[in-house]
Amino acid sequence: MEQFLTTETLIIELLLIASLVAIAVRRLRIPYTVALVVVGLLITFQSPLEIELTPELILALFVPPLVFEAAFHLNIRELERNLPGVLLLAVPGVILTTLIVGGVLMLGKTLSLPMALVFGALIAATDPVAVVALFRSLGVPKRLSVLIEGESLFNDGTAIVIFNLMLAVVLTGRFNLVTSIASFLSISVGGAVVGLVLGWMISRLIARVDDYLIETTLTTVLAFGSYLIAEQLHFSGVLAVVAAGLVNGNIGPQGMSPTTRIVLFNFWENMAFLANSLIFLLIGLQVSIPALLAAWQPVLWAILAVLVARLVVVYGLSWVVKRVAEPIPFKWQHVLNWGGLRGAICLALALSLPATLGSERDLLRVMAFGVVLFTLLVQSTTMRTLTRWLHIITRSEAQVEYEMRHARLASLRSADARLDRLHTEGLLSTHTWDRLKQFITQNAASLAVAMRELLLSDPALEAEELDTGWRELNRSQRGALLSLRRDGVISEEVFEKLTAEVDARLSEGYPSLPESVEVTTQFLEVTIPPNSFAVGKTIVDLRIPRAAVLVSIKRGIEIIIPRGDTRLSSGDVVTTLCESEVTSAVRELLLSPRVSADIYEELAFDVDQPSGTVEKTGMDIEADE
Repeated sequence: MEQFLTTETLIIELLLIASLVAIAVRRLRIPYTVALVVVGLLITFQSPLEIELTPELILALFVPPLVFEAAFHLNIRELERNLPGVLLLAVPGVILTTLIVGGVLMLGKTLSLPMALVFGALIAATDPVAVVALFRSLGVPKRLSVLIEGESLFNDGTAIVIFNLMLAVVLTGRFNLVTSIASFLSISVGGAVVGLVLGWMISRLIARVDDYLIETTLTTVLAFGSYLIAEQLHFSGVLAVVAAGLVNGNIGPQGMSPTTRIVLFNFWENMAFLANSLIFLLIGLQVSIPALLAAWQPVLWAILAVLVARLVVVYGLSWVVKRVAEPIPFKWQHVLNWGGLRGAICLALALSLPATLGSERDLLRVMAFGVVLFTLLVQSTTMRTLTRWLHIITRSEAQVEYEMRHARLASLRSADARLDRLHTEGLLSTHTWDRLKQFITQNAASLAVAMRELLLSDPALEAEELDTGWRELNRSQRGALLSLRRDGVISEEVFEKLTAEVDARLSEGYPSLPESVEVTTQFLEVTIPPNSFAVGKTIVDLRIPRAAVLVSIKRGIEIIIPRGDTRLSSGDVVTTLCESEVTSAVRELLLSPRVSADIYEELAFDVDQPSGTVEKTGMDIEADE
């Protein structure tokens, strides 16, 4: 029990550290995974932690969620389009990397040829987590991301199979080419078949279930179960997870409700975040700086060998790709070359080396840690500079101009809010406030017109902003529904129906609406001041006409759906949907300490009544003085 509590405490501490690092790197221009490794190194340097990190723990616990999440989100059509390039880099590329790394290390007299080939196999798998995260934030071409992600998914399984074959050769002293090829094919194909079958079965089962909790659980069972079953059958567990994730991610969502799709995507994104956080933090904790410094020459040879192998594989196989499929642009080849980072798989394979290898096992581990550390601390941190230098991310003049105008408008709005705050607090005179307010209003109006013209002249830019706004609009609605359910305003049944509508709109994207639609209503949000005429009044007392509808009242953290007997209090945030002609009058009714007869005459013009008909309020109205 004590050991369990110790382990649980350690995991919670690591997750807390990972969360704090994630918060900190938002202000720094370094990849999150790199920051985790650095923090792990600092912790180890200050006070080494005794953590027994086994290969089984990495391969069976951390790798399935990482691989499944990446495969689940990979578009099968994009993968098919780039399949020749992906497979060439993932299969022949891993074999070439093993041979080249082994050859360079043997020439450098660092290792014997058999041991050099074992190291070449364990270091062959790429793990571009930091690069992919950077690509998503920068918005690089989709095809480039698919090439890097696809290669990483498939070469993990390939590298593990080749590593086991090379290790068997070293341990037994025998090598049979035909037997090795047959074993490689059976393990790889068998793993892929297991994943395809299980992925299809779970996808069919999900199509018959309409409960996002059950469907999420089934995908979790699929991710870990496909790995375990394939390994029990002596096939490649990693390739089984890849195949299962591809099938489930491209077929499974067809039978899911919009709510399930959103919950599922968020769940696996969080699972990948947790697995990545722990694995890269543990990498930093496992590296021994004194051991690296003691073996600096072999580590440098290993880094050189990996760089040379990557260069030959990327540029050489890209030439082959050009002969059989859509060519890979030359600029992209530089990114593929420098983006061949190493990570979790290399670490797991290095830790799985048997003790029978003697002192060479420790040397291989130190070399593997050195390579992983170099790729993360050097290659990963310079990738942003490389993509900009190569102009991989092209931005049109319209995009740059739009961002400048948008930034100017946002800064003006912030200044306007600050100005209002100073005036309200009595720190700015009304005269000065009027003068400055006029300046801000005029500038904001001209910028708004300029932005509208720019959006209308560039349909792609307009579509991008509409999509972003549409998603934020629906997410905000979903958040409001959650608050209403929490406060007991709506039932669980109503909540599920309404959130299903919102999630469906999120999945479908922004709808096409005619440009000529004239909007005559608008939302008005007012915070009731302490001296307002409306304080203590019920909704019936206020006698707000049909041209204005009270939507909700926010009182602290509570959201109230107003009824006739609901009384307004100071500090209430009242949201009203008004016809445009009564908006200013409703605002004054809710904010002013006294309400004049003119205001009620203005409010009494119901939109459904003929002009000139006045609705009698029957209220105690103070006449204008």
